[in-house]
Amino acid sequence: MDPDRDLFDCHAAALRDLTDSTTSNHAADPKETLHQPANHESSHSFLRKHFPSAYLMQHLDNLESAYHMGNYVIDRETGTKIFEPMSIYVRLGMHLLYYGTEQSKLLHLKEAQKLLEEESIKMGQEYDAPQSKAHIEPFITSFQLWDSLSQLKEPNPAKYDTFNQFFAREIKEDARPVQGAQDAEVTCSPADCRLSAFPTVDLATKYWTKGQGFNLGRLLGSDDVASRFDGGSMVIARLAPQDYHRWHSPINGTVVAINEIPGAYYTVNPQAINETTTLDVFCENRRSVMVLKREETGSPIAVVTVGAMLVGSIKYNPSVTIGAQIRRGECLGAFYYGGSTVIVLYPRGEVALDEDLVRNSVEHSCETLMKVGWSTGRLTRQ
Repeated sequence: MDPDRDLFDCHAAALRDLTDSTTSNHAADPKETLHQPANHESSHSFLRKHFPSAYLMQHLDNLESAYHMGNYVIDRETGTKIFEPMSIYVRLGMHLLYYGTEQSKLLHLKEAQKLLEEESIKMGQEYDAPQSKAHIEPFITSFQLWDSLSQLKEPNPAKYDTFNQFFAREIKEDARPVQGAQDAEVTCSPADCRLSAFPTVDLATKYWTKGQGFNLGRLLGSDDVASRFDGGSMVIARLAPQDYHRWHSPINGTVVAINEIPGAYYTVNPQAINETTTLDVFCENRRSVMVLKREETGSPIAVVTVGAMLVGSIKYNPSVTIGAQIRRGECLGAFYYGGSTVIVLYPRGEVALDEDLVRNSVEHSCETLMKVGWSTGRLTRQ
């Protein structure tokens, strides 16, 4: 008997069962679906169904102790630290990454990647189907989104034909005003997100992206492109499932390149990124690299959209093509179901990031709650 193999098989069965029940039972209580923000008791009750033996439950308890049930973030408006519970599907993905010994993790990594890819594709297809519409209101209730519906171009949930239509919902043009709109040197947040800001990529690799495989060449899919950002700054915007799931331009510029890079569907949860030393999530996951030429100086700015566990698609708006003129705060595209990340890279000396964001990221190792259009720093005029 191989306990690690058994544990992997149980994790895999739990994830398949959860996605199957979520997509097949369209009248399900949100407490029984992927939409649930998992707390200790509710998620453990689900997991106990799949991990009945004392041995396996002992492993789960150990995992709970080492890898928490959520993340602390700092609310930029109030300066307070808030605990955000982790969605149950992310917790299952975390267990797939962290079970067993270092050796078994390496042995089963390809199997975990294949499983997450299969489930991501399945969920994307299911949430594009008309019957998925029944999941919209449970999702809104589970994440307490009713008060935010007035910001949407279409505020009536009944008007969306599928769950994915609602998940990639559009907001009104005036719902996210750009801070310092008349100041071309202000750079803004690309998403409603939990944001980290690092003056250098070296700091990001020290405090955030600790996987052994991380480097800019792998992330961008080109050592030549990466060389233009050597010593530069990095902003990481992580979207939770409940967030408005479109991303916007942080600067004024022209689209000079878009490169699609295939990859895996690992969770982009901070604990997966910070603790997993056997892989680097950003360099392993499916992603798209857009390079913008900054309007004021001609400098390159990279906007990297990273898919994640149960994200079926990364879709640009039809107007976003090579040569397109992009305005700061302009919507560039949408993610479909799941959590996702947008990484913005600036060349060395191109931007002075806002001090509070850097302090939260480096001194407190904590993400900052942000909205599209909020300031992230000031660009220089080189």
